[in-house]
Amino acid sequence: MKKSIFTLCLCVLVISAGLLVTSCSKNDGKTLYLFNWTYYTPDSVLKQFEEEFGVKVKVDSYASNEEMFAKLMAGASGYDIVFPSQDYVSIMIKQDMLQEIDLTKVPNAKNINPIVLEKAAYDSTMKFSVPYYMGAAGIAVNKTKVTDYEKSWSIFANKDLNQRMCMLDDMREVIGDALAFLGYSVNSLNPEELAQAQELVISQWKPNLVKFDAEGFGKSFASGDFWVVQGYAEVVFGEIPEEKWDTVDFFIPKEGGPMYIDSMCVLKNAKNYDLAMEFINFIHRPEIYAQFLDEFHFPSSVNPAAEAFMTKKPMYQAEEMNPCEIKEDLAEGLAVYNEIWQRIRFTD
Repeated sequence: MKKSIFTLCLCVLVISAGLLVTSCSKNDGKTLYLFNWTYYTPDSVLKQFEEEFGVKVKVDSYASNEEMFAKLMAGASGYDIVFPSQDYVSIMIKQDMLQEIDLTKVPNAKNINPIVLEKAAYDSTMKFSVPYYMGAAGIAVNKTKVTDYEKSWSIFANKDLNQRMCMLDDMREVIGDALAFLGYSVNSLNPEELAQAQELVISQWKPNLVKFDAEGFGKSFASGDFWVVQGYAEVVFGEIPEEKWDTVDFFIPKEGGPMYIDSMCVLKNAKNYDLAMEFINFIHRPEIYAQFLDEFHFPSSVNPAAEAFMTKKPMYQAEEMNPCEIKEDLAEGLAVYNEIWQRIRFTD
């Protein structure tokens, strides 16, 4: 879910220049307004909240953190809860865009996994954000085609799989994978470490790849064109009939890699603060949160108590993400990554 702030200025200029800025209708005190990632909260969960509290929930959606942030900066108003990723939570805190969370009104916050809060160093006390989901990209292997492999990023150096593999067209993911494989932080700005990561991708991984692909890898894997892909589990399994899921091995490599935390935050100008607290608390009831997990076949990484209420097998286990590291906002350092990525993408 996770683009960088690199295109933010352009987004703001475009939106400010004339795109429609959505603002919610007049507040009636009985309608909660969410600004969320597309299809990120099951309709059944929203309906249960509406029925229990006698309110309505209205949802506007966005496809990237940049889109969400740019619209808010351009004047979109009326939203109560927004779901930014970790780097944007940090940015929005610094921009004074968020209200503090009253944890006395969110007793179910006790269900949040301490490991998640430890990784959420930008707001580990949940002063401004309550984790919604923590995830990571991994590797999918077609077990009918590939039988001898290590659960490691080193699989992309396997010459026997030449032209049967792809990695994401995402610089933070690929460079982060290489850094993690080498034992470095996925947020490293150390020139020597970044040079080693660049060399690893260019000389050992890229020669075996068909391409870098962030959009069609799921379909190409499902069709059998690719036997090994880096990507998000929900994309891969979304393209494969469930009765064939046992032919796929999806794993988070043992070295770890980049990961993300999406959180529920209350905007500074929210008109329905108490109702927002009720919603955040409702989401983290284990039996409710389990419905969200079942919808996407996610593991109970954020709310372990929900696992007892899950009815579907997750596509990977939460413990696999333990060695992963949150992608931080690199600010000016992002330009360094972009330069490296251009060399990776366009070096023969």
